[in-house]
Amino acid sequence: MSHKAGFVNIIGNPNVGKSTLMNAFVGERLSIITSKAQTTRHRILGIVNGEDFQVVLSDTPGIIKPAYELQTSMMDFVKSAFEDADVLIYMVEIGEKELKDEAFFNKIIHAKIPVLLLLNKIDKSSQEQLEEQVALWKEKVPNAEIYPISALKNFNVAEVFNRILELLPASPPYYPKDALTDKPERFFVNETIREKILLNYDKEIPYAVEIETEEFLEDDDIIRIKALIMVERDTQKGIIIGHKGAAIKKVGIQAREDLEKFFGKQIHLEMFVKVNKNWRSNSFQLRRFGYNQK
Repeated sequence: MSHKAGFVNIIGNPNVGKSTLMNAFVGERLSIITSKAQTTRHRILGIVNGEDFQVVLSDTPGIIKPAYELQTSMMDFVKSAFEDADVLIYMVEIGEKELKDEAFFNKIIHAKIPVLLLLNKIDKSSQEQLEEQVALWKEKVPNAEIYPISALKNFNVAEVFNRILELLPASPPYYPKDALTDKPERFFVNETIREKILLNYDKEIPYAVEIETEEFLEDDDIIRIKALIMVERDTQKGIIIGHKGAAIKKVGIQAREDLEKFFGKQIHLEMFVKVNKNWRSNSFQLRRFGYNQK
């Protein structure tokens, strides 16, 4: 029996459901999901293994026009998604009419690889609107196969995955067959804490935050974690901590619950807040946090 393997890269505007789709394919919450834009900052790989296939999925940040150094680095992750894809998934949602960057759009319509255009959130549309949207995208991206889906409700997700398997080239696996992702444990600790901050704080606060796991000590039945929450200003530090530490305590409880499910062990989580001025515009700091990989 021949083995198939390949890279399937998911791109699209912010908040169209890219992370929800990848998590549905993988069966694990590898990418954080919130209702806020720009939730995904890195390019995150999720690996789906079968007896005769390995699908390496890549969730990327939503496409935006960068306003500062961090966002430029995020868009570099998107650019790299074009370079190694065997199948490209371009994800849009009902009501959307364009990609926010014309250069990326040109790359999609001139792609030399199979393009699957997924029209997401169809559970929020009427049949008439759906037909209009399918016609619109057929005209805009004539080289794409169009699939209406609902990633959240799991509608048509299996059909898309089966089509991906048909399109994959014959290849040995790229990663060990028991691998779920290319990211280390600390990455998922950071992302879980960051997700809770996105959910619990408003305005600029979540976007000014970066998490660094300083300690990850694993025993047979418990993992002891020490994490640093970086903010850009003293006022943000006060908001993160909250009155008598109530806000950060809430984040800690929610993050610990999710991490215990993810790792299947008891978690002891300590978090500290530190001011790291203007880290989003500092090339050295961005490299330290895994951005600016050039």
